[in-house]
Amino acid sequence: MPERRRFKQTRSLEERLSQEAKRLREEAKTLPPGPRREEALRKARQAETGSHMSEWLRSPGLQPPE
Repeated sequence: MPERRRFKQTRSLEERLSQEAKRLREEAKTLPPGPRREEALRKARQAETGSHMSEWLRSPGLQPPE
């Protein structure tokens, strides 16, 4: 079984998701109205939602179950 390649992330998950959402929104601005543009906007919303969820899960107010 081959070994997995591992590398350390230099930016947080929230940063990477925010950057991806920004990139997708910029891409959507250049596309004509249609399914490809809607797909880019949908992926941007998903990345933003993922970023917000990750921030929420890491927040100090969230306590682990007992």
